[in-house]
Amino acid sequence: MKSFIGKTVLITGASSGIGEAFAKKLASEKANLIVTARSKEKLLSLAKDLESAHSVRVHVFPMDLSESGGAKKLYDNIKESGLSIDVLINNAAFGKSSKFLDTEMELYKSMIMLNVNSLVELSYLCLPEMLQKKDGGIINVASTVGFLPFPFSTIYSATKWFVMSFSEGLYGEYRDTGVTIFALCPGATATNFFSIAHPDDDLSKANFDTSEYVVEQGIDGFLKDKNYVVVGLRKYLMAQVPRFFSRRMIIRMALSYTQKIWGKR
Repeated sequence: MKSFIGKTVLITGASSGIGEAFAKKLASEKANLIVTARSKEKLLSLAKDLESAHSVRVHVFPMDLSESGGAKKLYDNIKESGLSIDVLINNAAFGKSSKFLDTEMELYKSMIMLNVNSLVELSYLCLPEMLQKKDGGIINVASTVGFLPFPFSTIYSATKWFVMSFSEGLYGEYRDTGVTIFALCPGATATNFFSIAHPDDDLSKANFDTSEYVVEQGIDGFLKDKNYVVVGLRKYLMAQVPRFFSRRMIIRMALSYTQKIWGKR
C-alpha cells in the first residue's frame, strides 16, 4: 500500500492517546475512518472535528472490546452499515502494575480479552477482505515490554509479547499477498495509559514519547512494508538485550529497571 488516501481505516481505542493520534494523522492524509472505543461522546466529538477539518468521513461505533463477543459485534455492526475495512489498527489495550496476586483475576481476564482475544478476532474477521483486494493491512500496537519479561507488569507484558509474535507470524504468512501485517512497538508514551497502569507511581522520571511521534513512526514503517518498528533508538537497543544475556540476567535487569522507574514494591 502506497498511501492512505481514500482508504477506510478501523481504529480501536480511538478516543484518546495513540488511537486518537492515529485518527488525526490519517484524517489529515485523507483516509476515511471507523473509530471505536467505550466513550461515545469522545468519539462523536472527535468525528465532528476531523470531518470539519479534513472533509473525510468518520464513522462512530462505540464498543467495549474487553467484553466477550465485543469484537464480533463491532465487526457485524460495521458490515451491516455497508462499510469496507482497508486497514485495521488494533490499538485498544490497557495494563496494570502490581504484584501478580495483588490484582483481581477479573481484571486480568478483561486485559487478556482486550489486548489479545479481540485483537486476534478482529484480525481474523478483517483479513479475508484485504486478501481479496490484495491491498491494505493490519497495524497491531505492541510494546517494547513485549521483548522482555517485566516483573510487576507480568500479564500486560505477556499480552504484548503475544501481539508481537502473532503479528510477525502473520507477516510471514501473508507478506507476498500485497497485505502488510505490522507491529508497532512504542515505549513509554505520553497518554493516560500510565495513569491507569500506575495510579500510585511518580511518572516524572519516565522518558515519554509523544503519541504523534509514535504514530509517525508507525505509519512510516507500515507504508515501507516493515514487519515491526521499535520507536526510539534507546528502546530499540533495549529490545536487543535478549540476544546478549541469559534469561535469568534479563529478569534481574528488568526487575532493576522497573524498581528504578516505579519504586520498590
